[in-house]
Amino acid sequence: MHEEQLTSRRVHCPYCDAPFDLLVDTTQGSQVTWEDCHICCAPIQVRIEIDLEDESAFRVALGRDDEVL
Repeated sequence: MHEEQLTSRRVHCPYCDAPFDLLVDTTQGSQVTWEDCHICCAPIQVRIEIDLEDESAFRVALGRDDEVL
């Protein structure tokens, strides 16, 4: 993975509300992944939806590990 392919998005932990920068690789298409909060260490479910017509346009949804996104 090349850093120039990563886009940073400022998000908040759904557990402790701590802000952090999430790095998104838009070349990988839409995906669901997990990221641990850097403050409270809780597992965060991350859903990334890439616009098929414009790869640079994407949406990010965060949820607790027991939520369905």
